[in-house]
Amino acid sequence: MSNAKILVIDDEPSIVNLVTAYLKPEGYELYTAADGEAGLKAARAFKPDLIVLDVMLPGMDGVELLTRLRRESDVYVILLTARTEETDKIVGLTVGADDYVTKPFSPRELTARIKAALRRIQTGAGLGAEGGVLNFRHVRIDIGGRQVTVDENPVGLTAIEFDLLHALAENRGRVLTREQLLEKVWGGEYYGEMRVVDVHLGHVRQKLGNPDLIATVRGVGYRFQDEPL
Repeated sequence: MSNAKILVIDDEPSIVNLVTAYLKPEGYELYTAADGEAGLKAARAFKPDLIVLDVMLPGMDGVELLTRLRRESDVYVILLTARTEETDKIVGLTVGADDYVTKPFSPRELTARIKAALRRIQTGAGLGAEGGVLNFRHVRIDIGGRQVTVDENPVGLTAIEFDLLHALAENRGRVLTREQLLEKVWGGEYYGEMRVVDVHLGHVRQKLGNPDLIATVRGVGYRFQDEPL
């Protein structure tokens, strides 16, 4: 997706200049904003494929911006957080960030993460995005349509949540480790922490409404255990 649209929301000109300097040669269409209000307006008007969002913004901070944005969009969001602020990472993931990068960061690493994310967006994480349906006693997963129903009730999942559920369902009955899920969903170029898997699967479980569908195998990983039809 060399023509992808990327929105960078950060109030530090040095960060914005650094990120855009690395992204421009890739051919992306770039837009920037320096505060939360402007960032939310830009996200609505620009309709980017991916957002790089700083947590610490003047006025509306990044967490509040993301909370509002998730009411109307599932755009892929990479959160920028301070290395020492663990709470920002967890809160950001909880309200809907797809990934996060800690400051100070390598611009090459951020660029690689963005490229990998855009490839996943375009190809559906390589998980059989061309079509097909996975049918289970409670859960139905329309792969091509990227739609999920539980007991015939539609369930709204973000792109990352859908890909995690898809990966587990395709391997029903098998335990997938966090490392395996990271590689399948975030890709082999992912450099972040495995905690993103736990947070996003927590969202999936909550939305499915049945905690027995995805089992935690302590110290190992996760297993999808709905019965196939």
